[in-house]
Amino acid sequence: MFPAASLLTTLLLALSIAASPVEIRSSPITLPIARRLNTSGGTINILQHDQSRAAALKNVGENTLNRRTASIAVTNDAVGYIAAVGVGSPATTYNLIVDTGSSNTWVGASTPYVKTSTSVDTGEPVAVSYGSGSFSGTEYTDTVTLGSGLTITKQSIGVADYSTGFTGVDGIIGIGPLDLTEGTLTDETYTTIPTVTDNLYSQGTIAEVVVGISFEPTTTETDTNGELTFGGTDATKYTGAIAYTPLTTTYPASYYWGINESITYGSTTILAETAGIVDTGTTLILIATNAFSEYQSVTGATLDQSTGLLRITTAQYDALENLNFNVGSNTYALTPNGQIWPRTLNTYLGGSADYIYLVVNSIGTPSGEGLDFINGYTFLERFYSVFDTTHSQVGFATTTYTDATTN
Repeated sequence: MFPAASLLTTLLLALSIAASPVEIRSSPITLPIARRLNTSGGTINILQHDQSRAAALKNVGENTLNRRTASIAVTNDAVGYIAAVGVGSPATTYNLIVDTGSSNTWVGASTPYVKTSTSVDTGEPVAVSYGSGSFSGTEYTDTVTLGSGLTITKQSIGVADYSTGFTGVDGIIGIGPLDLTEGTLTDETYTTIPTVTDNLYSQGTIAEVVVGISFEPTTTETDTNGELTFGGTDATKYTGAIAYTPLTTTYPASYYWGINESITYGSTTILAETAGIVDTGTTLILIATNAFSEYQSVTGATLDQSTGLLRITTAQYDALENLNFNVGSNTYALTPNGQIWPRTLNTYLGGSADYIYLVVNSIGTPSGEGLDFINGYTFLERFYSVFDTTHSQVGFATTTYTDATTN
């Protein structure tokens, strides 16, 4: 992990905000986000991180108390997208992981929380377990700044007294569904906490509770290659039209940004239509164990002991077919290049620079459990995504990077 200070120069928010509240409300708000690899502990165990997170995501649905008491093995955050967010007045800038799989916003993992005139201690203890980390502390309300002149007042902020798994970052900005905050206030089990997106809407800053996310493939350790748009979408970041699918009603995927999809390798079905989630906090594409076995078989890949990832030869790479994600009546084809880890970053995983590793792996449980896949950011780097609370749907569109060959 790079020191938090080294990220600040690459995380500037570019905004053009009109004076009229009506004009602001009709204009989406754009926040650049940067991907970074956490190399603070040496090589990165992406698979362990993602599978630990997947286990925690499944357990969260059991009951509200699990959001703060789940005893899942914790691993340090491996790869993440980071946004620079100001808290307080005058604002202190914090580097926060952008997470669609959780909904609390909190600070203090690295840079200490600085109290100002806008800080209000609610006296409520707050705690969240993520599988890839956890925090506990006290809830405050404070002013949150997403750029020069753009503020959210009285936003709930968790201030960490203790955190683990978040070396080199300051916390999380959670943009998942509101219900994920239920149970995170220790003494108010059934209380929910309005998210950043909720408050942008309720305070008249955005017209709809919608977040658009653009990632771009990158082959470097840290790169400002993403964009978070509150209140709408950025038409310059995708091609064609956005196709939407309703949120799934299947438990426990329904707790998150859950959808129904099937997956085919070429014309071979490896995962029949089932429920899963779209998650920026997961690096890989995780699929049910039976689907993973089928994928390994059709690709001819072998399991690499050093990384835990599937490995293929150059000849097998040349023979790879598209991996198709079938959502409603639309198919999103992940090309052969989109199915491999960037080769320039192999050594950060403890792998060989000469090998080819696949980004598809096992979620750790068979299909039929209600959360049978996670489309992580290796999928999202190839498709624009929209998380629409107002209309209870998720949208995807192709981008100029859908068919990129940079990996």
